Amino acid sequence: MHPRLSLLISRLPAALVICALVLGVNWAVWRAANPPLPAPDAPQRVTGLAYNAFQRWESPLAQRFPTEEEIDADLARMRTLTTRLRTYSAAEFPILPALAEKHGLEIAQGVWLDRRFDNNEREIEAAIAAARSHTSVKRIVVGNETQLHRQLSPQELYDYLDRVRAAKTGVPVTTAEPWHIWLAQPELANHVDFITVHLLPYWEGVPVEAALDDALMRYAQVQARFPRKRVVIGEIGWPSGGKAVGVALASPLAQARFVREFLERSAGSTLDYYLMEAVDQPWKRATEGEVGAHWGVLEADRTPKFAHSGPVQADPYWQVKALAASVLGLAAMLPFLLAFAHLRLPSRLLFAASAQAIASFAVLIGTLPLVNYLRPVDWALLVLLVPALALLGAILMALLFEFVELFWDGNLRRRAPPRALPAGSAAPCVSVHLACCNEPPAQVIATIDSLLALDWPDLEVIVVDNNTRDPALWQPVQAHCAARAAELAERGASLRLKFFHLPAWPGYKAGALNFALRETDPRAEWVALVDADYVVRPGWLRQIAGYFADSEVGIVQVPQAHRDWRGSALARMMNWEYDGFFRLGMHHRHERDAIVQHGTMTAIRAPLLRRLGWAEECVCEDTELGLRVLASGQRAVYVDEVLGRGLVPADFAAFRRQRRRWAQGAMQILRRHAGALFGRSGLSWAQRYHFAAGWLPWVGDTLHLVFTLAAIVWSLGVLLAPAYFSLPIALFVAPLAVFVLARMLLGPLLYARRVTRNPADIAGAALAGMGLSHAIARGTLAGLARRRAVFEITRKATGTDTPRRARESLGGVAEEAALLALLATCALAFAVVYPDGDTDARRWIALLAMQALPYAAALACAALPAAPKSAAERIRGRGLARASRAAEAQTPTLAR
Repeated sequence: MHPRLSLLISRLPAALVICALVLGVNWAVWRAANPPLPAPDAPQRVTGLAYNAFQRWESPLAQRFPTEEEIDADLARMRTLTTRLRTYSAAEFPILPALAEKHGLEIAQGVWLDRRFDNNEREIEAAIAAARSHTSVKRIVVGNETQLHRQLSPQELYDYLDRVRAAKTGVPVTTAEPWHIWLAQPELANHVDFITVHLLPYWEGVPVEAALDDALMRYAQVQARFPRKRVVIGEIGWPSGGKAVGVALASPLAQARFVREFLERSAGSTLDYYLMEAVDQPWKRATEGEVGAHWGVLEADRTPKFAHSGPVQADPYWQVKALAASVLGLAAMLPFLLAFAHLRLPSRLLFAASAQAIASFAVLIGTLPLVNYLRPVDWALLVLLVPALALLGAILMALLFEFVELFWDGNLRRRAPPRALPAGSAAPCVSVHLACCNEPPAQVIATIDSLLALDWPDLEVIVVDNNTRDPALWQPVQAHCAARAAELAERGASLRLKFFHLPAWPGYKAGALNFALRETDPRAEWVALVDADYVVRPGWLRQIAGYFADSEVGIVQVPQAHRDWRGSALARMMNWEYDGFFRLGMHHRHERDAIVQHGTMTAIRAPLLRRLGWAEECVCEDTELGLRVLASGQRAVYVDEVLGRGLVPADFAAFRRQRRRWAQGAMQILRRHAGALFGRSGLSWAQRYHFAAGWLPWVGDTLHLVFTLAAIVWSLGVLLAPAYFSLPIALFVAPLAVFVLARMLLGPLLYARRVTRNPADIAGAALAGMGLSHAIARGTLAGLARRRAVFEITRKATGTDTPRRARESLGGVAEEAALLALLATCALAFAVVYPDGDTDARRWIALLAMQALPYAAALACAALPAAPKSAAERIRGRGLARASRAAEAQTPTLAR
């Protein structure tokens, strides 16, 4: 048997036990969400049904009407449920009375009245004609809630009622209004033959448990007010879907309970009623919101929504959905459990449970069309949203993988502690390259001096200043290098120092590094890199040299770290934000030999670097080279020991520009090396995963921007064009909220476990990282759009804070400020338009608030003062400048 297969078989029992446990919990959750509840058995046949003939995709608003054949089939179906129907329009369905006669049905003929007075005339004429021509018409209902919605004045309605009564059709005439309208306008009763009252406690926010008693109480009030008039219930029912009105929930369970209780209660009474309504009418979403589509006891396809006997359930199909979710969850968790059986039990359990939860969400989203009447605009939203939500799910799974591997001790198996050269081994020649451009001279000189203090016997340092036009910036560095080179020569030191000034050189930093590579000592076996703001420890190379002898190692990386950040809140936040990746992400990637190479504190095997070279068209040349090194078959080692420290960016503007460049560079790499990542190459599957999944959170920031813009547009649509836009259902909103909350929770938990336990520093790092979201999104979009990338130098915190820099920092977040203002305006508008605590509106406002968090974080960070230079730095800087000027006067140039 193949060893790999044997290993998988040995891991299978434990994996299956975990799967069984998670699947059992999943089934229990589905069952708990859909408990069978007792309800009274109800008769199958009802006294009457309110009826609209429109089919699933038909609508009077779009002038799409059912055919005679469809109406005929409907009435045959209605005949099995009742003998009486109440309709709402005479002119729209002139054939209906004749078909009702055919099926032995009695009709309460509706007359639709509104401000279209010409149409009102057609409706009245059609109703009178139908009453005179067809014995099926037993009642005429002139107008439906015209007083409630103020479609007609009371006198206008009286005139219409009197006119139809005067037509002498022999059919009693009424109008339909809610109970409180009849009580408020008793004069209306003088113009009707009987009273038709609507009893819909859902709209009054009455909980379903008390709804029937409330409805019958209102019925009794109307009866008592008009003792000489017959009172007919024109509408009574409960919706199976839609928004909640206070504590009145619209759900299949609530509808089944209310209708069955009412039918059971009315079976032994003389109540004259029409149940609201026979068939769901999806077109009503445009006029009544989502709930308008869900009042039928039959679905729009004419299938029953619930049984009239036995227990009722919130979702009759929950078992099918739970099974589908279980299959998806098993497909996600079993391969992981087999591949990562070495992880501790809590890690495996959390990942498996999370995978199952995401699978259940996927099933709920996938079955939306089966339980909701989606309009074309909803389908368009779903088509766009499902791939985005799938991507969010993938991002969340990647974040969870990192979390479960790092949160519990004992999961990491590949560690690389500092390792010195073996005793008796010869130290290879190392060339240290330092590229700089428009950097403060004192900063660069400090870096050079730290390099010259390295404890390494065979070393050269090459300084390349490229594209610095201001002599005041590069000449002091040149002079200092000349002085130090002369000093070294005088002492007879083996250490070599070279300085080059390239006034106009292509290829950004990569171009300068390629130049340095050409000037490198041919004997050099390793090339080390530092940024121009770093001060390295003398033992840097000594502590990683033990890995130089391993011919499979192509890169040895140590973490980036920072200094002089304690005197500023913003600098402190940036420091801890950076630190998280090197304490967390690099260990996660190192476990599978997939670290990100950084352009500082790194060492690369020189022959390999000479062969591969630096990619001058890429603004993240370090990461791009690291990917090619791994694809060549060489390993990369991460030694988590701080051996040098640099400076954090000067302000938030510099911080966000740097991250935007990184995001754009990452997308450049993704496009440039798509074949290697997704096709045939020397990369392992784990390496491919980490490079693709490692950038997924940045794609998540891009999706956040897309969702923000979509939320603003959708909000305006709901507010300005409610006939075409409605608030998204909860299942559209929930995944976005879960994703945002998961990112806000997982990161701080890992920080507390692996980075720092100081709550203020954890919160500061989270705030700084969140504030970068928009800059990352812009960089990601620019990289995907193949926009020309420009290598922007990151200004470091070496000067005091100034009002001009503060203005630049705040001006850099103008887009974030605009998006925050738009989101806040939309949220405020919803709070004003829906002041009664509408559940959907509150949910939408909460989502807008969550979408606004990164933009608020950016403004908060930009408002913080930049890091001031310490007094010691200022004194040291002045001393270095004086020494540089003196050396310049005494030493020949080394520039080329």
